[in-house]
Order: sequence, then C-alpha cells, then structure tokens
Amino acid sequence: MHAMRRLILLTVANLIAFALVAPVALAGVAGEGLLGETSDTQVTDAGFVLILFFPIFVGLASLLQHHLEKRKHARDDARKARTQSPDWRGGW
Repeated sequence: MHAMRRLILLTVANLIAFALVAPVALAGVAGEGLLGETSDTQVTDAGFVLILFFPIFVGLASLLQHHLEKRKHARDDARKARTQSPDWRGGW
C-alpha cells in the first residue's frame, strides 16, 4: 500500500515537473524565448540575479539547518533528562 502511494506521488510530481518545463523546452522550436528576443542587457541582468540568488539561498538554508539542529539537540537533551529522572522510569 505504501509503495503504491509513493508511485502515485512520484508520477504526479513528474507530470507537474514536465508541465512546467515543457514551455521552456518548446520555446526553441519557435526561435525565441518566453520573453521574445533577448538583449545583452537582459542576459547580464539574469546573470546578476543568479549571482545574488545563490549566496542568499545558501545563507538561508544554513540558518534553517542551524535552527533544526538546535531543535534536535534540545529534543535529545530533554529525552536524556527524562530517562535519568526517577519520575519517568516507570513502574508502580
């Protein structure tokens, strides 16, 4: 049952990805991109956007990872404290 659900989700995800990529892939057939004929300025601006995007993305991903690691360590510390506490050892 779990494998079938996974197969359906992967199929839907692939169809969505193909639907999003198809217009870009077929743009070469017409000879122009999605924005029409591009100039050097547009290409340069797109390059600058990429240069800005990746460091910002890496920085935000690092902050998210740090936050998640802090939560994991806090959860581990709480579990360790519970196991050492006589109130949580169980029994009568």
